[in-house]
Amino acid sequence: MSDLRHIVFIVNPRSGVERQKEISRAVDAHLDDQLYTYEILTTEYAKHGIELARQAANNGAYAVVAVGGDGSVNDIAKGLAGTDTILGIIPKGSGNGMARTIGIPLNVDNAVKVINSGKTQAIDVAYANDNLFISNAGVAFDALISKKFAKSEKRGLLVYSWLVTKYLWKYKVWDFTITIDGKTFKERAFMVNVANGKQFGYNFHIAPMASYTDGLLDVIIIRKFPKILGGVIAFRAMKGTIGGSPYVQHFTGNEITISHPGLDLMQTDGDAHKCSNNISFRIQKGGQRMIVP
Repeated sequence: MSDLRHIVFIVNPRSGVERQKEISRAVDAHLDDQLYTYEILTTEYAKHGIELARQAANNGAYAVVAVGGDGSVNDIAKGLAGTDTILGIIPKGSGNGMARTIGIPLNVDNAVKVINSGKTQAIDVAYANDNLFISNAGVAFDALISKKFAKSEKRGLLVYSWLVTKYLWKYKVWDFTITIDGKTFKERAFMVNVANGKQFGYNFHIAPMASYTDGLLDVIIIRKFPKILGGVIAFRAMKGTIGGSPYVQHFTGNEITISHPGLDLMQTDGDAHKCSNNISFRIQKGGQRMIVP
């Protein structure tokens, strides 16, 4: 009986044929065949990754590796929830926020080599109502940008930055009711983000103080600010010093609720979707084992 561990790589369909060839070449060249067997699957429709990951776990896969961005990682994590199968990442998305947070190389060859080390770590998993997320979730400006970015045919930092600049001047702040571990307050906010990881991607650190292993959620509130200062706040985020802005509040907690009568859109791991006007967040400490550098 073979002692080799089986790994399933799941490639996002948006990646294209050339990326699939790149992944196949890198895995064939660098994955240690003395330790692992593997197969590469490609998703065929939205959320197919959840089904493929669940099936792989049910078939006894040692690990399932998401090849894509934070949305792909989110799908695979959902499919693996409640199983012992390990989550891996080869970052091939636009922002790659969770991969950057964990320190997984953006180079495909080096990301495959990380798997060979066999190092894993139990990371926290968060939920917005019953919607699992790994990196962060938001209910305000970031949800709007996630929606617009998803509709864009082009990807990348320039497109993301253009959308942020465009909608910064149009966006109207809301008065949110926020409860953190039983303490309730109201805040007029441009952005309310609940973070497990440190960044959205592109090294834009929305929660540089967050830890994905501390069993806590970090709540970042960007209060109403003069729009002319938007660039300053963005610069702070890129430098990892956003917490020092006078317009930014930071809290930690285990259970968070955010509500507003008009709330109907949120983002989880960069994926924008409809939501209720009252969202409860919770954290599951060590809920998913992940391959790490």
